[in-house]
Amino acid sequence: MKVHSLWVYPVKSLAGICVDELDLDDFGPAGDRRWMIVDEEGHFVTQRSHPELANIQVSLVEGQVQLGIPGQGSFTLKPSSERITTLVWRDWTSALLGQPDASEALSRFCSSSVRFVYMPDDSFRRVDPERVKDRRRVSFADGFPLLITNLSSLEELNSRLQVPVEMRRFRPNVVVQGAAPWDEDHWRELDVGACRLSLVKPCSRCAMTTVDPDLGVKDPATQPLKTLSGYRRTEDGVIFGMNAVHDSAGRIQVGDSITTIKTE
Repeated sequence: MKVHSLWVYPVKSLAGICVDELDLDDFGPAGDRRWMIVDEEGHFVTQRSHPELANIQVSLVEGQVQLGIPGQGSFTLKPSSERITTLVWRDWTSALLGQPDASEALSRFCSSSVRFVYMPDDSFRRVDPERVKDRRRVSFADGFPLLITNLSSLEELNSRLQVPVEMRRFRPNVVVQGAAPWDEDHWRELDVGACRLSLVKPCSRCAMTTVDPDLGVKDPATQPLKTLSGYRRTEDGVIFGMNAVHDSAGRIQVGDSITTIKTE
């Protein structure tokens, strides 16, 4: 097995960026989901309610996140010094408000009042202690620093669909090539290059998988989630991919070999 592709998501629920390497820091992939969109109450906003967010262009220029918001222009995300308390699922987390120009443009684009927020280094959001005993942190990602998916599993799913979908629908960080379909269900520890990853929870999928990443609209037939739910439903939900934590800082590169250390 080897690393097929790598992805980073500078802003939660905006488009990912395909990269050649991922540097893993204390949060997870460096720069991954340190930015997020919130409503007036500080609750996180995603493509579940605003599928049009998929149409925003995202790039990294000299370490800064740049956005192209349709009809509004280009913006560089910069945090202010103003604190806000934000909600991600069940976690209340301290964040810094972004500078107002990008937030005002996004509000116009979404036709609702929303703001960009940034998770600074001194903000600590803990990984689910029921799944990970160590006191580990995570960014604004749904719950864990990394998401691992299997290219063969996508191919098997696509064999059941009238219109195949891309892996972008599932928003992985690390895509594995060379495994059998659904082998990832049984992986518990992997060596990926020089990094040790612990796979701690199956990833339950939601309506975001039905959003076309090129058009920013939900599939009226709720695919591929409808098909996936017909044969991949477990007590953890409708499963595609595995959530993971990394043992230490390091670097993962496209083409790195992957070795299974522990299965279940």
